[in-house]
Amino acid sequence: MNGNSARRLFRFGVYEADEHTGELRKQGRRLPLQGQPLQVLLLLLDRPGELVSRSEIHQRLWPDGTFVDFDHGLNTAINKIREALGDSASSPRFVETLARRGYRFIAPVEVLASNAGAAQAVAAGNMHAPSTVQSAEPVASVARPIANAPSATGESQRSESSDEPSSGAAPEKMHGLLASPADLPQASRPVVRTLFLLLQVMYLAFYAISLARLEIVQDVIRGMVPHTLWAVVLLIVTASVGIPTRLYLISAVAFNAPGLRERFLKIFPVTFPLDELWALAPFLLAPWIGFGAALGATAALLYAPFAQRSLILMGAGASFASRGLRGGSHGA
Repeated sequence: MNGNSARRLFRFGVYEADEHTGELRKQGRRLPLQGQPLQVLLLLLDRPGELVSRSEIHQRLWPDGTFVDFDHGLNTAINKIREALGDSASSPRFVETLARRGYRFIAPVEVLASNAGAAQAVAAGNMHAPSTVQSAEPVASVARPIANAPSATGESQRSESSDEPSSGAAPEKMHGLLASPADLPQASRPVVRTLFLLLQVMYLAFYAISLARLEIVQDVIRGMVPHTLWAVVLLIVTASVGIPTRLYLISAVAFNAPGLRERFLKIFPVTFPLDELWALAPFLLAPWIGFGAALGATAALLYAPFAQRSLILMGAGASFASRGLRGGSHGA
C-alpha cells in the first residue's frame, strides 16, 4: 500500500475496505477482520482482476525471517477473508484461487480517495464526525470493473486440489435464485445453530413417527392417493435416507465440525427435493387436525429447506477458517 496521506477506500458490492482506518465494513457495520487477513485483502483490492502470487504476498506481508509457517498463515488469512465476506472457495464471488500460483479478486472494485482529515477526526474519538465513506472523493478513472478479467486456464488453475471444485455457470445461476451471504442479516451464531438443530429434530421426528405408525399412515394414505403401495414405498425409502442425513447434520452442528457449510451446500440439491416431499407430512395428520391446518403447515414447511440453507450461511455451519484448519489448500 502506498504511504500517501490521502489513503484509499475500496468499495465492492455492499462492502468497503478503508486503507486509512484499517477497517472492513458491510453497509456501514464494521466486520471483525484485521491484521494480516485485512492486509492480504487490501493487497488483492489494490489489483482487482490481476493475479497476486503467493510469493509476492510473502514478500510484502511476511518478509524473510518473520514468519516460519507462511503456507498455513496465508491459507488462514484467505479463509478469514472468505468468512468475513461470506465467500466460498468452490464458488467464489470475491476471492478466486489460482492453483499453486496465488489469488485474484474477481468482483468489480471502486476506488475512492479517503479524506485524511475526516479519518483523523474519527480516529481522535469524534464518534459523530462524518465517516470516510461520506467524505470520500472519487479519483479519476479508478472504478475497476472486472467483467472482462481473464479467467484461469485449465481446471488446475480453478482449484487448489481435487477437493475444491471449479466454479462454473451452474453455481452462478444458483446464487441468482437463492440468497447469497451478502443478502442475509447478521445474527448470533448460537441462535442460528439452535434454529438449525430444531429443524433437523423436526424432520427426524417426522421420519421416526411415520415408520413407527406405518400401519396407521398406510390407512391414511389409502384414503388420499390411488397407488397406496408406491406411496408407502416412497415414504419408507425417503425416511431411511433422511434419518442418517439428519443425524449427520445434528452431530456436525453440535460438535462444530469444520467445513459443514461447504458440505451442506454440496448436498443441498439432494436434500431439497427430499425436504419438499416431506413438507406434505402434515396431511398424514389431516384426519385429526383437519385439512385446512394440514395445508397451512405444509405451506410453512415448503420454506424449511431454504431456511436451513440461510441458517447455514448465517453461521450454523463452521467454516474451515473458524477452526484454524491446517493444511496446504483446503478451503483456501
